[in-house]
Amino acid sequence: MSGHSKWAQIKRKKGVADVKRGQMFTRLGREIMLAAREGGGDPNSNFALRLAIEKARGQNMPKENIERAIKRGTGELSEGGQLEEMTYEGYGAGGTAVLVQVLTDNRNRTASEIRHLFTRGGGNLAAANAVAWMFEKKGVVTIENAKKPDDLALELIDAGAEDYKVDGKFLELYCAPENLKSLRDAVEKRKSAFTAAELAWIAKNPAQVTDEQAVSTLKLMESLEEHDDVQKVFTNLDISDAVMAKFETAKA
Repeated sequence: MSGHSKWAQIKRKKGVADVKRGQMFTRLGREIMLAAREGGGDPNSNFALRLAIEKARGQNMPKENIERAIKRGTGELSEGGQLEEMTYEGYGAGGTAVLVQVLTDNRNRTASEIRHLFTRGGGNLAAANAVAWMFEKKGVVTIENAKKPDDLALELIDAGAEDYKVDGKFLELYCAPENLKSLRDAVEKRKSAFTAAELAWIAKNPAQVTDEQAVSTLKLMESLEEHDDVQKVFTNLDISDAVMAKFETAKA
C-alpha cells in the first residue's frame, strides 16, 4: 500500500502550487458537482458531498464557489457542460500499473490527451480492465501525528478498519468503501486530526522496478495530475524513500 501513501505525500507537498495555478479549485468544484449530482445537494444526507465540501474548505475555496458547484450538480444552474466520470488504465515504465480518474465534458478530447501524456511519459494507454484487476477500492482515512498509532488502529477495528500502515508521521487506515463514514466518525470521536478521508484504488500487490523506472513513472503520474480533467491518479508502484528523494532531485 506504500504506493498510495507515498504518492499522497508527494501531492501534499505540491498542493500550494496547484492552488496558485487555480487547478485545485477546478478539481474540487467538479468533485462537489459530481457528488451533488449523484446524491443530492444536502451534505447532511450525502456523505460524499460532505467530504468534497470539507476538502474544498480545507483549500480555502470561496463559499460562493462551493455553493455554485452544488447548484450545478443538482441542476439548479445549467452553466457548463455535462460532466462524465471515466477511468483510464495504462502502464508506466517497467510495466507499472496506472489508473487515472477523470471528469470530462468531452471524452474524445480527453482520451486523446491522456494517451499523448502516457506516450510522452514513456508509458502506454491500455484497454479497459487491463490493470484495474490489480487494484481494489478502499476507504482510506489518513491521520497525521497520531499518538501510539498501532494502538489507535487496533481500537478502530470495530469501526470498520481492516488494515493500516504507519508511514513516517502519517497513519493510514483502510476499510471497505461502505465503512468509510463510520470509520471517519470514529476517528473524529477520538479527537484525532485526519488529513484525508477518501475512496481510493489500492494495489493488491505493489510492483517493484528499478529506481530509474520508478522515477519515470512518478513523472508520468505528475504530468497526468496536471491535466485539467484528471481528478486522481493511482499506481501499484512500490515507492521507496530513496525513489522519492530522486524524484524531488530530478524536479529541482
